[in-house]
Amino acid sequence: MGLASKRRDRWAPLIVDPENDFCPGGSLAVTDGDKVMEPLNIIIMKAVREGRPVIVSRDWHRPDLDQPHFQKWPPHCIQNTFGAEFHRNLFLPANAIIISKGMGDADAYSAFDGVTADGTPLDTVLKSLGVDTLKIGGLATDYCVSATVLNAIKLGYETHFLLYASRGVVKETTDAALDKMWKSGAVFSYAPYNFELVG
Repeated sequence: MGLASKRRDRWAPLIVDPENDFCPGGSLAVTDGDKVMEPLNIIIMKAVREGRPVIVSRDWHRPDLDQPHFQKWPPHCIQNTFGAEFHRNLFLPANAIIISKGMGDADAYSAFDGVTADGTPLDTVLKSLGVDTLKIGGLATDYCVSATVLNAIKLGYETHFLLYASRGVVKETTDAALDKMWKSGAVFSYAPYNFELVG
């Protein structure tokens, strides 16, 4: 078995911030943000069938509205509110690993800024599971998704960006994020074929 095959056997989906506040009707809505749920479900279900871990990140902000992050953005994804819940159309297995971020004062766009409920950083979780390849999609392309993709590359993961399962906030910043991810070495997946569906 070659190196590519070995790496392929150690992949996991990393779903970024599929929360109500980033979908239509939310306080920081991304146009068509809800449309990513169905394609994300394809790769999640493949992972479940193969017994792989499913990782999902969430913005999880404190309720105090004077925090620095809310000087840049409208209040969103406040802990234990509807806006912070995962979208109802997203399928998540009961054993999905939830990574929370944004609890402190510093901006935390990347899922790698987050931790599990017991405080374990995402990178530590992935290494303990033997994951070396990530398939990343979610919301929003030009902020949390691209930050996560770029961090994953820097940390040495083979990184696949699910273009078909992500949406951006603004075209200009989304185009810039796509260019940066591509030039940094992300593998772009344009449709749920081959890797996601075969097997």
